[in-house]
Amino acid sequence: MIRRRAILSTRSLFLSQSIIALLALGASSIAVADAEQETVEQLQTRVKALQLELEKTRAALAKAEQEKQQSTAKLEALAESQVDTEAKPDDKIRFGHLKVGGAIRANYAIGDYPETGGASRSFDDDGNFALDTFRLNLDYENGPYLGKLEYRWYNGYNFLHTGWLGYQFDEQRQIQVGVNRVPFGPGPYGVSQSWFFDQHYYLGLSDDMDLGVKYHQSTDQWDWDIAYYVSDEGSYTGSSHQSARYSYDVVNESGDGYEERNQFNLRGITHLGSGEIKTDLGFSLQYSQLKSRGSQDDGHHYAVSGHMLNKWRAFTLATQLTYYRFDVDKDQPLGTSKLVQMGAYDFPNTVAAEAWLPAVSLSYRYDTNQLPWLDYVMPYVEYSILLKEERDFNDSALATLGAAWASGNWYIYTDLSASNGNEFIGGDDPFGDRLGANQNDDWQTRFNINFGYYF
Repeated sequence: MIRRRAILSTRSLFLSQSIIALLALGASSIAVADAEQETVEQLQTRVKALQLELEKTRAALAKAEQEKQQSTAKLEALAESQVDTEAKPDDKIRFGHLKVGGAIRANYAIGDYPETGGASRSFDDDGNFALDTFRLNLDYENGPYLGKLEYRWYNGYNFLHTGWLGYQFDEQRQIQVGVNRVPFGPGPYGVSQSWFFDQHYYLGLSDDMDLGVKYHQSTDQWDWDIAYYVSDEGSYTGSSHQSARYSYDVVNESGDGYEERNQFNLRGITHLGSGEIKTDLGFSLQYSQLKSRGSQDDGHHYAVSGHMLNKWRAFTLATQLTYYRFDVDKDQPLGTSKLVQMGAYDFPNTVAAEAWLPAVSLSYRYDTNQLPWLDYVMPYVEYSILLKEERDFNDSALATLGAAWASGNWYIYTDLSASNGNEFIGGDDPFGDRLGANQNDDWQTRFNINFGYYF
């Protein structure tokens, strides 16, 4: 009996120990499972966090690349706005940080000009071919320090075109001091692609060089230019009193007229569009004093302009609308407040003191990869008109159909232009009044080929 109890006790003890062992093993398995489940959840959480960090990093890299491309594009646009876009050969002579280049150009013209029986521009005389321009260019770049100089020689006169020193703060900011291009209009040459430009140029409202300081800054959405000019670029060697210069300014040709002083400019251009269509929408403001050198009162001048540049594939459409006014005294040498004396290329002429000026240009660049002797051809059509506020004056329009041809260091313009009020189109009307009263209001034509070799 005692032995049986002992056996039962032993079995009970063994059974209890087995149960405890099983319970312990179950608890251990549960603990391991919980630990494994916790580890999986932690890993999943960590993976999600890493994925978020990777997405953020990719977004940051994409944004940085986009900003880099924008900065590069804006820097290239800034560089192009400061140099002649006719041709930029890479084989210039270099002296350390200084590059030496230039150009020589010849011109053929035929049109509505008086017959002289010789080598005139007349249709009857088969036109005229002559040397047009020789120019010398110096470009300096040493780290952030920049500089440009351009001087031009023509038949009987010569002048400084550009001469400034600058500092490049970074890819977005630059300053220039000296004779530099005034920031007015959609680009360095306004809306135009042609050799003749549009009527803005002849009013000193595109490709105008003056003496002063200009600051440029680019942001994500805007390009800004602000400038102050103490005077125009000055007059150089020629037969006129003050008109031996490249760009059109108010000139004191009589000695007691007006001179430009203290000019302020502001231009803003914003970049719109996506995909293949790009749009640059902008405005330009200009104000200057007109210093009297005679008995008449001082005057002033202002101009406001809205402009837009649309690009789609190889097409470029440029439009601009400008209003300007010269406030001058009727006691000035011209004897009226409705006209102002302007000049360039060693020739003075009169201009309407107040007008609206719309202009449009459509161009297409075709890269001729299949032709080894031609890089590209760019046909264009342009129109601009001076709508004068004075009712007794006739308006002055200019229309051009042409093309620009680029091949290596050669750059050639072929232009057919018609105008009822431009000093360089036709010669049957008296010179000097076509942008002013334009009394004859006679449409004339000119076909022009300009051959340029750039080195």
